[in-house]
Amino acid sequence: MTKVRLPLATSSWDEREIAAMQAVIESGHFTMGAKVSAYEKAFADYVGSRYAIMCSSGSTANLLMVAALFFRKENPLRRGDEVVVPAVSWSTTYFPLAQYGLELRFVDIDRETLNYDLEALEQAISAKTRLMMAVNLLGNPNDFAVLKSLCDKSEIEMIEDNCESLGARFDGRHAGTFGLLGSYSSFFSHHISTMEGGVVVTDDEELYHILLCLRAHGWTRNLPKNNRVTGVKSDDPFEESFKFVLPGYNVRPLEMEGAIGIEQLAKLPAFVRERRRNAKVFQELFAANRDFYIQKEIGESSWFGFSLVIKPGSRYTRASLVDRLTELGVECRPIVAGNFAKNQVLRWMDHAPVGPLPNAEWIDTNGLFIGNHPYPITSQLHELADALRS
Repeated sequence: MTKVRLPLATSSWDEREIAAMQAVIESGHFTMGAKVSAYEKAFADYVGSRYAIMCSSGSTANLLMVAALFFRKENPLRRGDEVVVPAVSWSTTYFPLAQYGLELRFVDIDRETLNYDLEALEQAISAKTRLMMAVNLLGNPNDFAVLKSLCDKSEIEMIEDNCESLGARFDGRHAGTFGLLGSYSSFFSHHISTMEGGVVVTDDEELYHILLCLRAHGWTRNLPKNNRVTGVKSDDPFEESFKFVLPGYNVRPLEMEGAIGIEQLAKLPAFVRERRRNAKVFQELFAANRDFYIQKEIGESSWFGFSLVIKPGSRYTRASLVDRLTELGVECRPIVAGNFAKNQVLRWMDHAPVGPLPNAEWIDTNGLFIGNHPYPITSQLHELADALRS
């Protein structure tokens, strides 16, 4: 068996995460509590948002984010409203939108940035469009100056799936904070890891209170006394502990995940710096490669991974490239879910007629990515570049 020289992901834990878990075990308090609250405050401070709410995964962060827009008092989303989405993303970018009855309108992506094709996006927005889902792929933020201009021009709102791009910035501002709401993931392979876990951020107090309610059964227990969902809560804890006001979920995180998150978040600036150093090496080695496009950076990417998209006329097919990478001990995966608009699951989802998606299709059949890490991988990248040139 070939030794893995460049894995997709590795653990970033050390004795601090182990000690944090042990402290929770010794406390005997395992459900969502003070550690989760402390992590939420630290996360909001880090990204520059007013509020952050931790949940069980990045996928459930997307679910809460979409659901919250249906329960606000003014201008709520309604079933049948149209939302524009990029054709390349992960499945749980799309599923909450469809589960709440929104009509998905797929938009092609840019072959180099892997984010929205901005010209195609402008053409896709119609009079029916109520919402834009921005997805920052593989650590790369969108051009939010253009996206905000399009939203303002068409009087639509924006939310962000930033699960792959914690630590990325555009014009000095954190990706995930440009929309009404933004989602993040702390799954094992992401920029920080709490085992499983996600976060939603927002500056809107009403949406924050709705998120608190939806995260835990739709009850009022976790709402402040004066809140934007029910007004003023009763002082009777027995009554308020089991009063249900929204059709919520149970997507709460564990206290242990909050404790780990505190330690991981403290390390995040160093993690991102190291990922960006690795990216500089990767860009220098592959920028002029005759066989591959590499991802064109927008703003300051946090470089989740490194894409290799085969150019027309290359010596490689994707199958032969996968074989070669496997021989070299380099793990690889498709670029998230490829062209999602071709998946059979769409028969269960409302979606607008999808026109040609040539770039998404090219990525689907000719693209993959390899791992980046929060530690130096210069020697592995040089070995890879030499091997793929030979």
